Amino acid sequence: MYNPTVARLTYRALLGRRRAAVLFVLPGLLLLIAVLIRVFNGVDDQIASDVLGGFAIATMVPLIGVIAGTGAIGPEIDDGSIVYLLAKPVKRPTIITTKLIVAIAVTMAFSAIPTLLAGLILNGNGQQIATAYTVAALVSSIAYSALFLLLGTVSRHAVVIGLVYALVWETLFGSLIAGAKTLSVQQWSLALAEKIGPEGMIASDVGLPVAVSLLVGVTLLATAYAGQKLRTLTLAGDE
Repeated sequence: MYNPTVARLTYRALLGRRRAAVLFVLPGLLLLIAVLIRVFNGVDDQIASDVLGGFAIATMVPLIGVIAGTGAIGPEIDDGSIVYLLAKPVKRPTIITTKLIVAIAVTMAFSAIPTLLAGLILNGNGQQIATAYTVAALVSSIAYSALFLLLGTVSRHAVVIGLVYALVWETLFGSLIAGAKTLSVQQWSLALAEKIGPEGMIASDVGLPVAVSLLVGVTLLATAYAGQKLRTLTLAGDE
């Protein structure tokens, strides 16, 4: 279920000059904020938690997920170059799985690693805060990649829809409206962070068993449906 050639082409597309520059902006900003806070404010566990939760998990991870998830397949569908890939003797589920693995790897690299580094800068991983939010970044990277990869297969406006979800639903509604929190990848990942981090400092409105079930279920369903849409696209092209 993994094709090195598809992976190489996908990495090349995601890490091209323009897209790579965008991917570096948010992690760079997070690290800059962490350094400035440490220099001017010193070590403060609550501030460390607020920065990692409010910026890294709530903003950086979903936005990077949008870039990596939609970028793994969306541009190929938009410009028609996906036809050349589909003409190769590669199974459609293998294409989707490979692109998902690449999207996850890129999202993790540009979100989880900076989250860990920022946490270490802010408070040296005191009370396991850096570890807790890094785990949240890792697991949410998987779900976001699957969701946004699916968006890339079903809509030409995947980036716009992904940004609306990341910035409006996750950041606004997912933080303020009780019902929306249950359908928030951010809240699911925070359930794991809450289990690891200090009591009372990290909170999620979704219980851990439900959060894990939703993370796994959404990832599997999104991947399966993306594979099905790719099969449909192939049939349409053959017609």
